[in-house]
Amino acid sequence: MPRPNIVIIYTDDLGWGDLGCYGSPDIRTPHLDDLAARGVRMTDWYSNSPVCSPSRASLLTGRHPAHAGVESILGADRGTHGLPPQDTVASALSAGGWRTAVFGKWHLGVEPGSAPLRYGFDHHFGFRAGCVDYYSHIMYWGVRNPLHDLWSDDVEVWQNGEYLTDLITDRAVEYIADVREPFFCYVAYNAPHYPMHAPADAMAQYAHLPWEKQVMAAMISRVDDGVGRIVDVLRRTGRLDDTIIFFSSDNGPSAEERNWLGGEEIAYPGGSTGGLRGHKGSVFEGGIRVPGIWSWPSTLPSGVTCSEPALMMDVAPTLLSAAGLTCTDVDGVDILPLLTGGTSPERVLTWEYANQRAIRRGPWKLVVDPADHLGAPQVPGHHLYNLTTDPSETTDLSSQHPEILNQLLDSDHTWTTTITTWRHARTTAGRSAT
Repeated sequence: MPRPNIVIIYTDDLGWGDLGCYGSPDIRTPHLDDLAARGVRMTDWYSNSPVCSPSRASLLTGRHPAHAGVESILGADRGTHGLPPQDTVASALSAGGWRTAVFGKWHLGVEPGSAPLRYGFDHHFGFRAGCVDYYSHIMYWGVRNPLHDLWSDDVEVWQNGEYLTDLITDRAVEYIADVREPFFCYVAYNAPHYPMHAPADAMAQYAHLPWEKQVMAAMISRVDDGVGRIVDVLRRTGRLDDTIIFFSSDNGPSAEERNWLGGEEIAYPGGSTGGLRGHKGSVFEGGIRVPGIWSWPSTLPSGVTCSEPALMMDVAPTLLSAAGLTCTDVDGVDILPLLTGGTSPERVLTWEYANQRAIRRGPWKLVVDPADHLGAPQVPGHHLYNLTTDPSETTDLSSQHPEILNQLLDSDHTWTTTITTWRHARTTAGRSAT
């Protein structure tokens, strides 16, 4: 069996309801819709965190954010340390003979020792921090001075005036066209993360929408165009059938006021959770449930919708299993049997962010001290929801189902103990290193 090529396409702040194949009434995403039609569309796919850096850490390591050592949004200062040294899906594939490259957003550390080439990637083109202007590739936000952030490997480069989504696609397509060995290509778009920038031709396609939805739709459509170009180069080079493509988003859509360019401090309404409660920064479904599409024409079925819950830390063990490589010391599981039409045992899925926690087992979800989005106040207490009958988490059933509540509270106790153990081990290791 030939060794599969692997492409991960990762978006930034894309909501569960922001694609045509996930029910968007406004945004046209024909290439992603085709990808889903040729593969497996996950309805209950989750990020491991409602914010970007921890989500990316889980994607690449196969671990919970606390186990990987990245639990919060990392800064942009050029001295910012990031992901602690550990194996990644890139380093495992590189050791197995794959060529590896990442194009776009890193957000797992800015200082040279935390750059992508230290984690198994042969090549990186993109930026290291969390967000940049799409045309100048400069970060302007906060109290810090403006910071240019565009790199080719470890060399800073300038491409002023070139739209970053297109630049990322261009470099990824060039790489795929040129590489001959089996490859792993991680395409990490920063769209549709703020600032809200889109080319005029993309904006014109959505002139009928109000501005905040128009620019969001235009940014997502440009990503969809990129997906189409990536699939096309795979098809032209005869490698589409033997290439695993995984598409997702790091977390749900942002409601942050900084998205808005009208000078008003209001919640931004551009992205869609598809009716789910919560946004980026929340452990409600809208903050953590995201699109998840798998395609591997030679192996996976086509046109399948899978409602089994799974999450980002499952990607690494699944890809390594598909590549015929072993995967150790991870928290995720190999879901290839599930993707190929099998079933999986019931799992207990867990989340923690900024003192919020969530536990899902089957249709039941416990949410502890949640907030609805970044910056929102937490709602104290234990809240129980049945996601089959109430996916929008509107009705707390804790008083009606005390037995379910107590079972999930036991799981929550185990989860908090595990997190504490990981944090203690990391602190101890840090002290030993100094």
